[in-house]
Amino acid sequence: MSEKGVVLKSTGKWYIVELEDGSIVNCRLRGKMRLDGLKATNPVSVGDVVNLNDIEDEEGNRVIESYDPRRNYIVRKSTNLSKQKQLLAANIDRAYLLITIHSPVTHLAFIDRFLVSAESFRIPTTLLFNKIDNYSEDDLLYVDALIDMYSRIGYPGHKISATNKDNIEFLKDEIKGNQVMISGHSGVGKSTLVNALDNSLNITTNEISEAHSQGKHTTTFAEMHKLKTGGYIIDTPGIRAFGIVDMDKAVISHYFPEMRAMIGECKFNNCLHLNEPKCAVKAAVENFEIDESRFLTYTQLMEEDENDIHRKNDFA
Repeated sequence: MSEKGVVLKSTGKWYIVELEDGSIVNCRLRGKMRLDGLKATNPVSVGDVVNLNDIEDEEGNRVIESYDPRRNYIVRKSTNLSKQKQLLAANIDRAYLLITIHSPVTHLAFIDRFLVSAESFRIPTTLLFNKIDNYSEDDLLYVDALIDMYSRIGYPGHKISATNKDNIEFLKDEIKGNQVMISGHSGVGKSTLVNALDNSLNITTNEISEAHSQGKHTTTFAEMHKLKTGGYIIDTPGIRAFGIVDMDKAVISHYFPEMRAMIGECKFNNCLHLNEPKCAVKAAVENFEIDESRFLTYTQLMEEDENDIHRKNDFA
């Protein structure tokens, strides 16, 4: 008779699983597991609901026999030279992208790439602009403008300071009963935020590298933490760059909500919104109905070489 659990952590060969009764067990995978067509280096990830056999070895370890169908998942390239992917997390109710406008800088192209990828995996996303206690008046005006731009196309944004527990209280309510993911560059304060949401977790944090204004990475594997206030947070490794994996260029515009809303308005049904005449999307950019920075990210994605081994898509 099998028993269900959810994967909290994977270190390659071994998995930490929380059973339905709340107990924690160490597990390994059964021989060869089917990957359901997903060319990934790991068949199971954090967030997966797995089925364990009822046999324990001498040390109390269990065997993962299979996993339940996923509602969604998110992957990244395993290495720049590999065509395989690493399954990062599964069954995500919402992603939170943590952003800082300096120390380190989160560029708009990075935000847009993350949002496109999340859209392709059908994961709703909220933007969290962190470290606002360190920002000047001009910085805060810029953040307000970004929140306005992204909220207009369906991505809520909030100004927070992970060190101020009062202005992150709303997150506890949003996360309660859900399985969410927190992502962003190294150094933006992911671990600090998770610790602030539940101070019993004591996740290691690290200072910003002065030489590169980047965080020294502290998370090497995605790990899911159970909060005392309810819900689970998936803490991902810090992302240096975000490449788009296995995305047909004919449908990239569908993952930009403001472009998706204009499907059917161009002269040509197969319009790629690049050089075609009477393109409704390009007209919307010229009329300031679609933000130029978003359209620039779109054109960069359309021009990228899928096989370029120098395209960065790794985690710091």
